[in-house]
Amino acid sequence: MGLNDPQWGRKKGGSGPPDLDEMLRNVNKKLNALFGGRKRPNSSGSGDGGDGPGGENLKRFSGGLSIGVLLGLIILLWIASGFYIVNEGNRGLVLRFGQYTETTQAGLRWHLPYPAETVETVNVSQVRTVEIGYRKSVSSKVLQESLMLTDDENIVDIQFAVQYILKNPEEYLFNNRDPDEVVLQVAESSIREVIGKSRMDYVLYEGREDVAAKATVLMQSLLDYYKIGIAISKVTMQNAQPPEQVQAAFDDAVKAGQDRERQKNEGESYANNVIPRAKGNAARLTEESEGYKQRVIENSAGDASRFNQILVEYSKAPGVTRDRLYLEMMQEVLSSTNKILVDSKNSNNLLYLPLDKLIEKSAPTTTSTPAPEPSPQVIPPEPVNSATRTQRSREAFRIRERESR
Repeated sequence: MGLNDPQWGRKKGGSGPPDLDEMLRNVNKKLNALFGGRKRPNSSGSGDGGDGPGGENLKRFSGGLSIGVLLGLIILLWIASGFYIVNEGNRGLVLRFGQYTETTQAGLRWHLPYPAETVETVNVSQVRTVEIGYRKSVSSKVLQESLMLTDDENIVDIQFAVQYILKNPEEYLFNNRDPDEVVLQVAESSIREVIGKSRMDYVLYEGREDVAAKATVLMQSLLDYYKIGIAISKVTMQNAQPPEQVQAAFDDAVKAGQDRERQKNEGESYANNVIPRAKGNAARLTEESEGYKQRVIENSAGDASRFNQILVEYSKAPGVTRDRLYLEMMQEVLSSTNKILVDSKNSNNLLYLPLDKLIEKSAPTTTSTPAPEPSPQVIPPEPVNSATRTQRSREAFRIRERESR
């Protein structure tokens, strides 16, 4: 009964505490009305059954029975309120007067009803995600989080997402007030540390996977140190680019770098084409010079051996050997030229002998029948002046001198 109840402080004869008997009678009337109680007629035939002692006892018994049934129902409902269901992939954490007692698995469970014990359910199979540098879409950037400084003092705009699961629901619920916010701050701090130790080109191009892997390791170590009960499953780099204000200049720098790489590759290709060819030519010249060297040495050795043999024969027959050497030399010298034999004694007629044809006939041929020899032709004498006669006489003198030798 509240303090504002009009029955509070009333009794017969003045103010004071309430009349407990009257209060009980009011409660019994309300219970009888709730459970369908009614008055029974007495023996005198009147409708009032509450004046005799038997009617009063019956009222008291029915009132007590109604209160007992009601209390039993209340107790049953209170006990039944302790049953709870833990869904698959969840865990139930039982708190007894606010203190953690146990963790229950999936299924139908029971705990002491409220207020003795309560249950907190946590989903441990759900993959949770925090976004750094953007919210819901890469286009909606959060520059306060996305702009980061690299090791070479350049600014990059990076957006990435961190996916994690719960590995310890007790630590997740009781060791931190806002675990998701802690994950976001740890992820931002870790990625800033990794990028602060890396160069801009490495972050934007070839080192994206490495940066994500290093950030994952650093995040997990910090979360384990805080005992937050979270396991990082994946760090995804959504976007990495220079700030919009310097995007045009950065594109020019990238294009210049690409041109430099292209020219460098062309130079290397030209060098790879020219150098092997030059090395091949050098090797060929070296081999040719070695061959020439060996040929000259062998020829010189052969000539020396041949000279020694001729010397032996010359010592045996000097005249015959000398004539033979002269004839061989003249044959070797005159074999590649066309000769004309002239009869210097008779100046009227000139006799032409085709020595080149005669030499070809003397050489061995594969044909069975030799070609017919051409007949000597008689050439009419030409007018000879004094200078021509003097020259011819000198040549004849030289020929006679050689024959005398």
